[in-house]
Amino acid sequence: MINSPHIRRLDASRLELLPSYKQGMNASAVVYVDAELEALVEDRALDQIANAAALPGIVGRALAMPDIHTGYGFPIGGVAAFDAGSGVISPGGVGYDINCGVRLLASSIEASSIKDIQSLASALYSRIPAGLGAGGGVRLDKHGGEAPLIKGAAWAVEQGFGRKEDLLHAESFGCMDGANPHAASRRALERGRDQLGTLGSGNHFLELQEVTDIFDEAAAGAFGIFKGQLTVMLHTGSRGFGHQVCSDFMEVMRAAARRYGIQLADPQLAAAPFRSTEGQDYFGAMQAAANYAWANRQVLTGLTRDILGEALGLGENALGLRLVYDVAHNIAKLEEHVVDGKKVRVVVHRKGATRAFGPGHPELPAAYAAAGQPVIIPGDMGRASYLLAGTSAALAETFGSACHGAGRALSRHDATRRARGRNIAEELAAKGVWVRSSDPATLGEEMPEAYKDVELVVKVIAQAGIARKVARFRPLAVIKG
Repeated sequence: MINSPHIRRLDASRLELLPSYKQGMNASAVVYVDAELEALVEDRALDQIANAAALPGIVGRALAMPDIHTGYGFPIGGVAAFDAGSGVISPGGVGYDINCGVRLLASSIEASSIKDIQSLASALYSRIPAGLGAGGGVRLDKHGGEAPLIKGAAWAVEQGFGRKEDLLHAESFGCMDGANPHAASRRALERGRDQLGTLGSGNHFLELQEVTDIFDEAAAGAFGIFKGQLTVMLHTGSRGFGHQVCSDFMEVMRAAARRYGIQLADPQLAAAPFRSTEGQDYFGAMQAAANYAWANRQVLTGLTRDILGEALGLGENALGLRLVYDVAHNIAKLEEHVVDGKKVRVVVHRKGATRAFGPGHPELPAAYAAAGQPVIIPGDMGRASYLLAGTSAALAETFGSACHGAGRALSRHDATRRARGRNIAEELAAKGVWVRSSDPATLGEEMPEAYKDVELVVKVIAQAGIARKVARFRPLAVIKG
């Protein structure tokens, strides 16, 4: 249990770090954890959200979701908003895998109709490039390579990887306006040239699932979800392109912080004024990387539809693999929110956190207006994942944000050590989950006990009123890098 005179429990779901917690804090910080999850919060992660609260121009409070764990700069699960006129933007508040995100696809068939899940997993694994540094996706030529960085998912649809209606069911419609590919380095562009349509490694995955529980019939109906349904969850981001953008701008921002006299509690939180040349250059390059990620997930969506249709002998209408929603993590977005009764334009940093807009928000598809935004919370390879719906309370309290997953309980090093001598794939197969991976070491890093129990994380989010539970999914087969 956390014990400090500078931390107080507000209620069963919230801890507050007072501004006296750490010298230099410009605001308090709220951590969304109950007593059980509180025991898993690292001191370093608390320091990181306090450091975020010390950045200039912060609006409201710094926030940490129940999946909080130590990251680079911000903790994973961190959310903070900065005044668009007087505040900063920080690559450490976005992360290296820019717009790492999750999309949920819903079929028209029942999972029980699939007689050979293992063969289906093998078909996906054999045709979707995955693994560290894996290329082999859609190669971008040197002259037309900027199009997906500007158009995002729409570019992939134009290339035949999906349907126009997919764009209505993606956060920001799968594209951020204002992307500036020219702000990205030649090295970043080169790294991204053949990685569109690739899964990557680490915690990225493609998962076949079955809907096991419905908690909100009205919202599930609006989202097209029914009990027993076969669904696909896809998690990947901007690959080497986004990683290089972050690496390049960390050096730029360190120099900028010195130039503008920004005091940093941690060099990993290097930042520049949002309206400065450096801030705008990073924002433009970050948006290009975000669009790359949306294009990547859209390409993978098209491939997945084709592979499953062929493997199951079903036409597009019979399979009905429809995009429910696509949510972004690791992103900074210019948004308007009401704070202390006033509308303010802020740059919301969500690192390992997802958007959770409530009912009636203008960015939502008309069919989702009454339900709120779909919020997708993946668990781990051996346990459940969840679909939730954003609430008006989230808009009022968290800048419309929720957690993005279960959150790590073990570092990759500790997980690898504990997995030594074990066959994680066999352990999962014994539980009825088929796993295919290009690297057995990845399975050790990503084994179920490396993560917090998603049930506990979702419980806090629902209890706090940030999002409400809609449906639960169990994994059937997982494709990893």
